[in-house]
Amino acid sequence: MRGARRRLRAAEPAGLLGRDPGRDPGQPLLPRRQLLARAGRRGGAVSGVGEPVTDTHLHLWDVDRLDYPWLSGATAAGTGRRLDRTHDVAEAAREVPATRSVMVQADCRDEQALDEVVWVSEQAGAGRALGVDLVGVVAFAPVEQPGLARHLDALAEQPLVVGIRRLLQGQPAALLASDELVAGLRLLGERGLTFDVCVTADQLDAGADLVARVPGTRCVLDHLGKPPLAEPARRDAWRAALARLAAQPQVVCKLSGLAAEAAPGVPLAEQAPWYLQQALELFGPDRCVVGSDWPVSASTGWTEWLELVDDALAGTSPQERTAVLTGTAARIYRWER
Repeated sequence: MRGARRRLRAAEPAGLLGRDPGRDPGQPLLPRRQLLARAGRRGGAVSGVGEPVTDTHLHLWDVDRLDYPWLSGATAAGTGRRLDRTHDVAEAAREVPATRSVMVQADCRDEQALDEVVWVSEQAGAGRALGVDLVGVVAFAPVEQPGLARHLDALAEQPLVVGIRRLLQGQPAALLASDELVAGLRLLGERGLTFDVCVTADQLDAGADLVARVPGTRCVLDHLGKPPLAEPARRDAWRAALARLAAQPQVVCKLSGLAAEAAPGVPLAEQAPWYLQQALELFGPDRCVVGSDWPVSASTGWTEWLELVDDALAGTSPQERTAVLTGTAARIYRWER
């Protein structure tokens, strides 16, 4: 399964994927080791794929400074590793080295959301000496609440903020269909902010309905929409719903987080490839980015995850690979340097 190779193609509604005119469609695809060698010759290697990579889904938290109710008793998927302790930039520098990183809000108490951004900004300063280039923060905002504009005004004072995430997973269908949430998402678009859409597989259709109502807001689907790796009988329904999201050209798919959805006791390398291929085929490489989901998905090391993504990218052009590994992240999150 992991060795499967095929040419990636974008879905017609998206129409954003450029082709590689220098590649003969009948040319045999290179073995993975040759692809890695070719990537390494490009320079700037900092990762298992031998070239620059932006980690678009890094979590950091300080349990002594902020409150994270969900962390009580939580462990990293498949490891038993405790999550209810501080995970800071020094640890991230060792475990998930990347050329650049985007930190995604870690769901502290809503009233502490601005304090979280301040703390992460401090971490960004400390990270520079450790080789961590933290270029952006996807912060929390009360998107469906009347106080959204005021909250966004406060976030505008924080230069690292590039986007917003208000967790939708597990929320009632009425929220995803609400006019209040739609109005908030439209305001994000007007402010030039992305919205990270974090929903579960059974919420993907509702997510597709939601983003269709906000065509002017750039959206990033977290973790491929949390596909049912542990329940493969549901995967066709997941793919059909994912195709609806891919039909919205303002939506980008984040290749991340599959370790948290995997069946226990089965190597992720035997579960993830089909799902990665479907996402890449539906969205096209120009609308996919890569993320570690560290430390939640720490059971899959950063290098191992990048190798799985690299396998899925076999046969794509250098430009398409660069789009997935770093180019699309810069275009979507628009950090200032």
